[in-house]
Amino acid sequence: MAQSSIFLFPIREISNDRVKLVPFNPDHHTRTFFRLSSSHPELYTHMPMGPWDLEEALKAEFYSQSQTQLLSFSNPTSFAFAIIDKTRPPSPDDPEGELAGTISLVRTSDTHLCTEIGFIIILPPYQRTHIAKNAVGLALQYSLEASENGGLGLRRVHWRTSTMNIASARLAEKMGFEKIGVVPWHMRFIKGKLRAKTGNGKDLPPRSDHEDLWRDTIDYSLSWERWESFAREETQKQIAL
Repeated sequence: MAQSSIFLFPIREISNDRVKLVPFNPDHHTRTFFRLSSSHPELYTHMPMGPWDLEEALKAEFYSQSQTQLLSFSNPTSFAFAIIDKTRPPSPDDPEGELAGTISLVRTSDTHLCTEIGFIIILPPYQRTHIAKNAVGLALQYSLEASENGGLGLRRVHWRTSTMNIASARLAEKMGFEKIGVVPWHMRFIKGKLRAKTGNGKDLPPRSDHEDLWRDTIDYSLSWERWESFAREETQKQIAL
Protein backbone atom coordinates (compact mmCIF):
# COMPACT_ATOMS: atom_id res chain seq x y z
CA MET A 1 0.00 0.00 0.00
CA ALA A 2 1.46 3.35 -1.01
CA GLN A 3 1.39 6.40 1.19
CA SER A 4 -1.73 8.55 1.10
CA SER A 5 -1.79 11.28 -1.53
CA ILE A 6 -3.56 13.81 0.69
CA PHE A 7 -0.33 15.63 1.60
CA LEU A 8 -0.60 19.33 0.77
CA PHE A 9 2.21 19.23 -1.78
CA PRO A 10 3.33 16.80 -4.49
CA ILE A 11 5.88 14.24 -3.34
CA ARG A 12 8.63 12.58 -5.33
CA GLU A 13 11.72 10.49 -4.69
CA ILE A 14 14.75 12.61 -3.76
CA SER A 15 18.31 11.36 -4.04
CA ASN A 16 22.00 12.07 -4.42
CA ASP A 17 24.99 9.75 -4.81
CA ARG A 18 24.81 8.40 -1.25
CA VAL A 19 21.25 8.70 0.07
CA LYS A 20 17.73 8.42 -1.27
CA LEU A 21 14.45 9.55 0.31
CA VAL A 22 11.39 7.57 -0.76
CA PRO A 23 7.83 7.57 0.63
CA PHE A 24 7.72 5.46 3.79
CA ASN A 25 5.51 2.45 3.11
CA PRO A 26 4.38 0.81 6.37
CA ASP A 27 3.54 -2.46 4.63
CA HIS A 28 7.06 -2.62 3.20
CA HIS A 29 9.42 -0.73 5.52
CA THR A 30 8.00 -1.27 9.01
CA ARG A 31 9.44 -4.75 9.58
CA THR A 32 13.08 -3.70 9.13
CA PHE A 33 12.55 -0.41 10.92
CA PHE A 34 11.02 -2.12 13.94
CA ARG A 35 13.63 -4.89 13.97
CA LEU A 36 16.49 -2.39 14.13
CA SER A 37 14.83 0.09 16.51
CA SER A 38 12.75 -1.93 18.97
CA SER A 39 15.65 -2.63 21.34
CA HIS A 40 16.68 1.04 21.33
CA PRO A 41 14.01 3.08 23.15
CA GLU A 42 16.56 5.90 23.44
CA LEU A 43 15.83 6.71 19.79
CA TYR A 44 12.54 8.25 20.98
CA THR A 45 13.74 9.79 24.24
CA HIS A 46 13.15 13.39 23.07
CA MET A 47 9.96 12.70 21.04
CA PRO A 48 6.32 12.62 22.15
CA MET A 49 5.66 9.41 20.20
CA GLY A 50 7.15 5.95 20.69
CA PRO A 51 8.63 3.64 21.57
CA TRP A 52 6.32 0.91 20.30
CA ASP A 53 6.22 -2.57 21.81
CA LEU A 54 4.88 -4.24 18.67
CA GLU A 55 5.48 -3.84 14.96
CA GLU A 56 1.72 -3.65 14.47
CA ALA A 57 1.50 -0.68 16.85
CA LEU A 58 4.09 1.23 14.85
CA LYS A 59 2.28 0.46 11.62
CA ALA A 60 -1.03 1.54 13.15
CA GLU A 61 0.48 4.97 13.88
CA PHE A 62 0.70 5.59 10.13
CA TYR A 63 -2.74 4.23 9.34
CA SER A 64 -4.49 6.07 12.17
CA GLN A 65 -7.52 8.13 11.14
CA SER A 66 -6.56 10.88 13.59
CA GLN A 67 -5.31 14.07 11.96
CA THR A 68 -3.66 15.10 15.23
CA GLN A 69 -0.98 12.41 14.91
CA LEU A 70 2.07 13.69 13.05
CA LEU A 71 2.85 10.40 11.31
CA SER A 72 -0.71 9.53 10.34
CA PHE A 73 -1.40 9.39 6.60
CA SER A 74 -4.76 11.03 7.32
CA ASN A 75 -2.88 14.18 8.35
CA PRO A 76 -2.42 16.30 5.20
CA THR A 77 0.25 18.44 6.87
CA SER A 78 2.75 15.60 7.30
CA PHE A 79 4.66 13.18 5.12
CA ALA A 80 7.15 10.47 6.10
CA PHE A 81 10.15 9.43 4.04
CA ALA A 82 12.23 6.30 4.36
CA ILE A 83 15.96 7.01 4.22
CA ILE A 84 17.86 4.60 1.96
CA ASP A 85 21.64 4.27 2.29
CA LYS A 86 22.80 3.89 -1.31
CA THR A 87 26.37 3.07 -0.23
CA ARG A 88 25.12 -0.32 1.07
CA PRO A 89 24.21 -3.37 -1.03
CA PRO A 90 20.68 -3.87 -2.40
CA SER A 91 18.27 -5.19 0.20
CA PRO A 92 14.68 -6.45 0.47
CA ASP A 93 13.74 -2.88 1.44
CA ASP A 94 15.17 -1.19 -1.66
CA PRO A 95 17.03 -2.25 -4.81
CA GLU A 96 19.51 0.62 -4.34
CA GLY A 97 20.51 0.07 -0.72
CA GLU A 98 19.41 -0.45 2.87
CA LEU A 99 16.78 1.21 5.05
CA ALA A 100 18.70 3.56 7.36
CA GLY A 101 15.91 5.50 9.08
CA THR A 102 13.12 8.02 8.61
CA ILE A 103 12.70 11.75 8.12
CA SER A 104 9.42 13.65 7.80
CA LEU A 105 7.92 16.95 6.78
CA VAL A 106 5.42 17.94 9.49
CA ARG A 107 3.22 20.90 10.42
CA THR A 108 3.22 21.94 6.78
CA SER A 109 1.18 24.91 5.51
CA ASP A 110 0.34 25.63 1.89
CA THR A 111 -0.95 29.04 2.97
CA HIS A 112 2.20 30.20 4.72
CA LEU A 113 4.50 28.07 2.53
CA CYS A 114 6.37 26.47 5.41
CA THR A 115 7.13 23.09 6.92
CA GLU A 116 9.13 21.49 9.72
CA ILE A 117 11.69 18.72 9.40
CA GLY A 118 10.86 16.20 12.10
CA PHE A 119 10.71 12.57 13.23
CA ILE A 120 14.33 12.02 12.24
CA ILE A 121 15.31 8.52 13.32
CA ILE A 122 18.69 7.22 12.19
CA LEU A 123 18.81 3.50 12.94
CA PRO A 124 21.77 2.40 15.10
CA PRO A 125 23.86 0.70 12.36
CA TYR A 126 23.83 3.95 10.37
CA GLN A 127 24.49 6.51 13.09
CA ARG A 128 27.63 8.67 12.98
CA THR A 129 27.87 8.20 9.22
CA HIS A 130 26.90 10.32 6.22
CA ILE A 131 23.19 9.48 6.61
CA ALA A 132 21.84 12.29 8.83
CA LYS A 133 23.46 15.20 7.00
CA ASN A 134 22.54 13.86 3.58
CA ALA A 135 18.93 13.17 4.55
CA VAL A 136 18.48 16.63 6.07
CA GLY A 137 20.23 18.24 3.11
CA LEU A 138 17.92 16.51 0.65
CA ALA A 139 14.83 17.50 2.67
CA LEU A 140 15.99 21.13 2.75
CA GLN A 141 16.74 21.15 -0.95
CA TYR A 142 13.33 19.68 -1.73
CA SER A 143 11.55 22.17 0.55
CA LEU A 144 13.31 25.41 -0.36
CA GLU A 145 14.32 25.09 -4.01
CA ALA A 146 12.00 26.66 -6.58
CA SER A 147 9.51 24.44 -8.38
CA GLU A 148 11.38 24.82 -11.68
CA ASN A 149 14.39 23.29 -9.91
CA GLY A 150 12.38 20.35 -8.55
CA GLY A 151 11.54 21.84 -5.15
CA LEU A 152 8.39 22.93 -3.36
CA GLY A 153 9.30 26.62 -3.28
CA LEU A 154 8.61 27.00 0.43
CA ARG A 155 9.64 30.17 2.25
CA ARG A 156 10.54 28.76 5.67
CA VAL A 157 11.59 25.47 7.22
CA HIS A 158 11.47 24.89 10.98
CA TRP A 159 13.46 22.55 13.18
CA ARG A 160 12.40 21.99 16.77
CA THR A 161 14.37 19.96 19.27
CA SER A 162 14.68 19.40 23.00
CA THR A 163 17.11 21.60 24.88
CA MET A 164 18.58 18.31 26.13
CA ASN A 165 19.19 16.96 22.61
CA ILE A 166 22.63 18.44 21.97
CA ALA A 167 23.30 16.31 18.87
CA SER A 168 20.11 17.50 17.17
CA ALA A 169 20.84 21.14 17.97
CA ARG A 170 24.36 20.85 16.57
CA LEU A 171 23.09 19.24 13.39
CA ALA A 172 20.52 22.01 12.87
CA GLU A 173 23.19 24.67 13.22
CA LYS A 174 25.59 22.87 10.89
CA MET A 175 22.86 22.70 8.26
CA GLY A 176 22.31 26.46 8.34
CA PHE A 177 19.34 26.86 10.70
CA GLU A 178 19.08 29.99 12.82
CA LYS A 179 18.14 29.73 16.48
CA ILE A 180 14.95 31.70 17.14
CA GLY A 181 14.50 31.00 20.84
CA VAL A 182 13.53 28.50 23.50
CA VAL A 183 9.95 27.53 24.40
CA PRO A 184 9.87 26.45 28.08
CA TRP A 185 7.47 23.70 29.15
CA HIS A 186 6.66 23.08 25.50
CA MET A 187 5.71 19.40 25.61
CA ARG A 188 4.30 17.23 28.35
CA PHE A 189 5.43 13.62 28.15
CA ILE A 190 2.58 11.85 29.92
CA LYS A 191 4.03 8.97 31.96
CA GLY A 192 7.33 9.92 30.37
CA LYS A 193 9.39 8.27 33.09
CA LEU A 194 7.84 4.95 32.11
CA ARG A 195 8.46 5.51 28.39
CA ALA A 196 12.21 6.22 28.46
CA LYS A 197 11.70 9.95 27.85
CA THR A 198 14.13 12.70 28.79
CA GLY A 199 12.73 15.75 30.58
CA ASN A 200 13.95 19.33 30.76
CA GLY A 201 16.02 18.76 33.90
CA LYS A 202 13.74 20.94 36.02
CA ASP A 203 11.57 20.11 39.00
CA LEU A 204 8.02 19.26 38.02
CA PRO A 205 5.39 21.99 38.40
CA PRO A 206 3.08 21.80 41.43
CA ARG A 207 0.33 19.16 41.32
CA SER A 208 2.08 17.19 38.55
CA ASP A 209 1.90 13.46 38.11
CA HIS A 210 5.26 12.25 39.42
CA GLU A 211 5.66 9.98 36.37
CA ASP A 212 5.31 12.85 33.88
CA LEU A 213 8.17 14.72 32.24
CA TRP A 214 8.31 18.00 30.33
CA ARG A 215 10.37 19.14 27.36
CA ASP A 216 11.77 22.60 26.74
CA THR A 217 12.15 23.15 22.99
CA ILE A 218 14.68 25.08 20.92
CA ASP A 219 13.04 26.62 17.85
CA TYR A 220 15.19 26.93 14.73
CA SER A 221 14.24 28.41 11.38
CA LEU A 222 15.73 28.52 7.89
CA SER A 223 14.20 31.05 5.51
CA TRP A 224 14.37 31.05 1.73
CA GLU A 225 16.58 34.16 1.73
CA ARG A 226 19.04 32.59 4.18
CA TRP A 227 19.03 29.49 1.97
CA GLU A 228 19.70 31.52 -1.17
CA SER A 229 22.41 33.69 0.37
CA PHE A 230 24.61 31.05 2.00
CA ALA A 231 22.85 28.06 3.57
CA ARG A 232 22.52 26.12 0.31
CA GLU A 233 26.27 26.27 -0.19
CA GLU A 234 27.00 25.39 3.43
CA THR A 235 24.61 22.46 3.26
CA GLN A 236 26.39 21.09 0.22
CA LYS A 237 29.70 21.33 2.05
CA GLN A 238 28.28 19.37 4.99
CA ILE A 239 26.87 16.68 2.69
CA ALA A 240 30.24 16.28 1.02
CA LEU A 241 32.04 15.53 4.31
